[in-house]
Amino acid sequence: MLELILSSVLIIFIYATAWFVVSLIKKRNDVADVAWGLGYIVLCLYYFLSTEISSRSLLVLSLIIIWGVRLFVHIYKRNRKKTEDFRYQRWRAQWGKFFYLRSYFQVYLFQGFFLLLVISPALIVSSQSQPPLNPLDYLGVFLWILGFFFETVGDWQLSQFLKNPDRKERVMKIGLWKYTRHPNYFGEVTMWWAIFLITLNSPLGLWGIISPLIITFLILFVSGVPLLEKKYSGDPEFEEYKKKTSKFIPLPPKK
Repeated sequence: MLELILSSVLIIFIYATAWFVVSLIKKRNDVADVAWGLGYIVLCLYYFLSTEISSRSLLVLSLIIIWGVRLFVHIYKRNRKKTEDFRYQRWRAQWGKFFYLRSYFQVYLFQGFFLLLVISPALIVSSQSQPPLNPLDYLGVFLWILGFFFETVGDWQLSQFLKNPDRKERVMKIGLWKYTRHPNYFGEVTMWWAIFLITLNSPLGLWGIISPLIITFLILFVSGVPLLEKKYSGDPEFEEYKKKTSKFIPLPPKK
């Protein structure tokens, strides 16, 4: 297992550095968002090629690759015709002459570090012999499908809303967005808790809990929900939507 961890660290170090070089060429740091999902695919393919595949590792690696491919395609298509994301523009202004140095460490290497922690379930199931699949694995698959539905459909509904030039509202509040202000983030978190459930029957499987805990913390308290809601804070339409709609877990809207 130690050998697999060390090789994963080396791969992600090279991967993060390569994307930093891409950001210099493109002159936009939000390529890091594209790199996020693709990095999981790179590591999972490495695990496929370098370890003995069991039913559980096949399942976990396949689910992560499906998630990573969809996320990569979605973010690439979303960003390719836009200017650099507002978060990175703000950092560009704040960091001044230290922008490139801080970008390398605080965006690319830091993201690589979190990627290694989040992908820990895949590393756990790939590095050890696995017992047969059982009902807990099937429950995990069901929850993953539920999460994938919320993330995929939520993102699609939002993209259709934003593409409509005749829309009179600034805030998306129909479809899944009627029941939660962040259906895509809810789906993301649900999928990683589902992958943890599948990992749980593995030797050392309990250590995989670090993955959904980190994703949940980042989305709810750091880079997901807080940044997005801060962007719309004070907007009358958003504040009204906020009063009626659950922040995260899908619930019937308040009257």
